[in-house]
Amino acid sequence: MLDVGDKVPDFELVMDTGQTISLDELLNDRALILYFYPADFTPGCTAEACDIRDMYPAIRAANANVVGVSPQSAATHQRFREKYELPFPLLADPDRTVIKAFGVNGPMGFGVRRVTFLINGDKIGRAHV
Repeated sequence: MLDVGDKVPDFELVMDTGQTISLDELLNDRALILYFYPADFTPGCTAEACDIRDMYPAIRAANANVVGVSPQSAATHQRFREKYELPFPLLADPDRTVIKAFGVNGPMGFGVRRVTFLINGDKIGRAHV
């Protein structure tokens, strides 16, 4: 897993809208909260997404963006985002390229660990939980 102070890898992924977005576009002169989660519609991931949704006004007030990443498809992400009225994008990583680059793949390469990174405008990881 990337450590605090590491430069994070550049990436492009497909959003729940079907559009591709890059790390640079997500940062856009703001800090980025990038959270990885195992799967849409599971109890733990739903609770996490709804907690972030409820904190979203404070996140934006702190001049930050937030985005979730998991291996499900953009279509699944779209249904999940609509059902729970999530105000932030969800990114599809079905090949787990970004998941592996950040070192958050699960034990023996299966699944995805629930990890959140705070990334500054210089693409340096400032924190992770």
